[in-house]
Formats: sequence, C-alpha cells, structure tokens
Amino acid sequence: TGEEITENVRTIKAIPLALRGTGWPERLEVRGEVFMPKAGFEAMNAKALAAGEKVFVNPRNAAAGSLRQLDSRITASRPLSFYAYGVGVGGEQLGDSHFGRLTQLKEWGLPLSPEVKLKEGAAGCQAFHDDILARRGELPYEIDGVVYKVDAIALQEELGFVARAPRWATAHKFPAQEEMTLLENVEFQVGRTGAVTPVAKLKPVFVGGVTVSNATLHNADEIERLGVMIGDTVIVRRAGDVIPQIVAVVEAQRPSDARAILFPTECPVCCSAVERLEGEAVARCSGGLFCEAQRKEAIKHFAARRAMDVDGLGDKIVEQLVDKGLVKTPADLFSLNAIQLAGLERMGQKSALNLVAAIDAARSTTLPRFLFALGIREVGEATALNLANHFLTLDALRAASVEQLLEVADVGDVVAKHVYYFLRQPHNVEVLEALLAAGIHWPAIEKKEAAEQPFAGKTFVLTGTLTTLSRNDAKAALQALGAKVAGSVSAKTDVLVAGEAAGSKLTKAQELGITIWTEEELQQALQG
Repeated sequence: TGEEITENVRTIKAIPLALRGTGWPERLEVRGEVFMPKAGFEAMNAKALAAGEKVFVNPRNAAAGSLRQLDSRITASRPLSFYAYGVGVGGEQLGDSHFGRLTQLKEWGLPLSPEVKLKEGAAGCQAFHDDILARRGELPYEIDGVVYKVDAIALQEELGFVARAPRWATAHKFPAQEEMTLLENVEFQVGRTGAVTPVAKLKPVFVGGVTVSNATLHNADEIERLGVMIGDTVIVRRAGDVIPQIVAVVEAQRPSDARAILFPTECPVCCSAVERLEGEAVARCSGGLFCEAQRKEAIKHFAARRAMDVDGLGDKIVEQLVDKGLVKTPADLFSLNAIQLAGLERMGQKSALNLVAAIDAARSTTLPRFLFALGIREVGEATALNLANHFLTLDALRAASVEQLLEVADVGDVVAKHVYYFLRQPHNVEVLEALLAAGIHWPAIEKKEAAEQPFAGKTFVLTGTLTTLSRNDAKAALQALGAKVAGSVSAKTDVLVAGEAAGSKLTKAQELGITIWTEEELQQALQG
C-alpha cells in the first residue's frame, strides 16, 4: 500500500528534477535512501530546542518523519539528502555490472555515496568493513554496517530473491557499542496494542554517537533474567544504533539502597487491570478501546476498509480527531458533524460532508466485519467470520464461555481467552454498548446459512501477495467454508487464487486449465 510522498521527494535538493547528459532509458527506476546528515540533524534540533519545540531522537527518525509530512513545505525545510544504491526498471539498458550502473547514475547527476567501492573476494570485503568501521565517527551520516552486493547482474538474476530480500546482497553489521551508567528509575509505557513495557531512566551516557537517557527492559521476564534493580550500575548497548537496551548489571557496584522494580497491576494510562496470559512474556493493559494509549490505532483499525470501511477516514484524520479530543472511542465517530470535521487540517466543507456521509453509511455492516473491527487480539477476518457463523448473534457470542468458544473452528485456547476477556472488560462493554446505541446494525445470520459449506470438496491454492488479508487469514476463511487449501498446483486443484507477483503456480494453473480467481473474486466469494 505505502504512502504517496512524491511531492515531498521533489523538494530534496540532492535529487535532480531532470537528468543531465544523454542516453538514459525512456523509463528509469532509481532506488536509493533518503537520509539526514548528522550536521543537519544537530542544527535542526538546536533550532527546535531554541523555539521550545519537540526535538527528534535520531537522524533516522527525523528523515522518516520529514518524508511523511502532509505539507511539502515542511519537508523542504528539513536537511534531507539522498544516495542512489540501485536500479529497477530500465536497468537492463545500463550494462551488466552493478557498480557500472551506479557509476552511470552518477554521471546523470544522481548522488552516489563516495564510500561505494568495488572489492574482490571475502578478504576485500572484510578489509572494506574494517576501514569503514574505523572511520565510522568521521562519516557525515550515521551508519550501522555495510552491505556487500554481487557485482555481475547475470549472477544477481541467477541468485534471485528469498521473500523480498535479494540473495545477492547481505548486510555486515558493526558490533553494538556499550557503556556503563546508572539506572535511576523505571517507567512503564503502554503501546498501541496495550503492551506494557518497562523503560529504564538512565543517567545520560554517550553511546554510539548519541546521548542515551532511556533504554528498553522489554518485559518482566527480562527484568528477572537481568536481576536488575533501581540504583544499579548497568551496561547499556545501543543495538542496531537505534534502540538502547540494558544487557547486564554490574552487581559489584550495587548500592545498599537499591530498590526492586515492581511491575504495575494497573495501566499507568487508564488504570485498567494489567493482565499477563499464561505462556506470554508481555503484560498488557486490559482497557482495550477505552485506553488512551491504544486509542489511535484502535480507531484506525476500526475504520479500515476490511473492518467498518469508513471511506475517507485515513490515518492522518484519525490522529487529528484524537489529538483535538473529538474522538476518544470508535463510538464517538458516529456523533461527529461536518462543522467539527471542517475544522481539521486539509478538510474543506465538501470533504467534511462526504466523510459524515461515509461514517453514516458504515452503520450498516455485517457481524463478521464488526467483530473484526473491534480489534480483539488474534481475531482476524477469518476468525471473526467463524465466530459469527457459529454463534449467529452478538448476544450469543457475548454470553459464551471459554469452553463454548473453543468449539469454534480455528479458535484455540489463546484466542478463546482473548475473546472472552475482551467482551467482559468493563470499558470495552461500555464502548460496545455505545456503538450499538449509535445505530450500528447488520442482517441476521440464519442458522442454515451459517452451516453451509459452499466450497466443500473443492481444493484451492493461494499464490502471490494478497493485499487485503494475510495468507493465513485467506486460508482459514476458505477452510471455514469447506475448502481444502493445498500448497501446490496439480490436476486435482479446482481454483487458484492469484495475488500480486504470482509466479510459477499461475503458469502451471493456466497450462492445466484450472479456474483462476483474482483477490477481488476471492473477497466476493468469502463475503457471500
């Protein structure tokens, strides 16, 4: 899916608006990385600090945030740069050497890192790695390793890809940098999925080119494994040059007044109970839809195309609605009016009226979509469909015990407990009732329809990348309707579902005359 950032990229001075010279292909796809040099990052943060504004943690975050701005003028004001590192479409006209192709891009005016070198064999690669590591602090940008690439294009094509990663390229990361400092306190943060994470508050220490004052402790098990206490001297590692973490305790320096780290029993944001299911390392806030820390992501998920399908309610609008206090739970969406929406950034009167109409239209849905939209952990589209077809009504589902939930296809012990506790958590019940009071409704599911298995006796095969649901969800949904899902195409295959970049399975299915569905046709079949 991605994001449209073309206009923002056009503002980066390092990227030419037109190629120089002659001889370029009619269409040329250049691959590279946008980054923020250290000097520019420091100057930008100094300016923000002087103005009393928020500063960025590191250049990588700063570059990513700058590229995703809604206003291209903001992107243009940021000290971004760019290095090309490869060629996609059109590269076949640029010769049979990767290094040669990069050199050609440079001649056409595209920036290339001066550190890119052609080396021979493992010894040459190791020497290059060691040289860059030794000069790491002198480079004008942050770097956490080097990448080796096979130079011959013919060999690249022969080696191919695994998943989306090329077999002809590999990263050689630098060793993580470590320093000792004092653990002064521990605070607990709540993530978008409700995960409660302990964050170490450290006496500031310079590690890997930045001053570190916070580090992750991951979870309660990690705290116990380390045996760490507040007041301890600890060893901090800046892993991957991005996320600092505590890797060891210097017990010989433990003070007499060191204090144990007590994991909270209540959410530090919404005061709901913190729960940790058996077999899981992460403790989570049970507040669900009520918890402010989980609010934005819960509403984004609720409004998504595969859930309540609120057309026009994108992530940026959700963030504005929550930040302005207009929406606290998904139910609040249904009380918004055009005047409130028109006050949002990049939202005119016509767009506001269209969004109000889209929200109103979303009141009419299906029970499977509604269950999926609630964002219950581990409940994807297929599981939501199975729950709806098994219990037929929301009331029956809400009254179900864990044992009854376990009778549903594709529902195991973990999922059953997630569903059971979610539907009984007081704040979730409050939001659920508010959603129903807002007029959300769906057609009744007849028992006869629920028991039907239209794909019974049919064998399906999935290939390519599906964009609207995961491969596992598609498989589970088909199985719930009676289908057998196989891993390879044969004469016994009835239907091949072909997503993006379908490969040899599609070719074989075409040769065998097997019925081929697009992802859209699959969705239509799943939705009846």
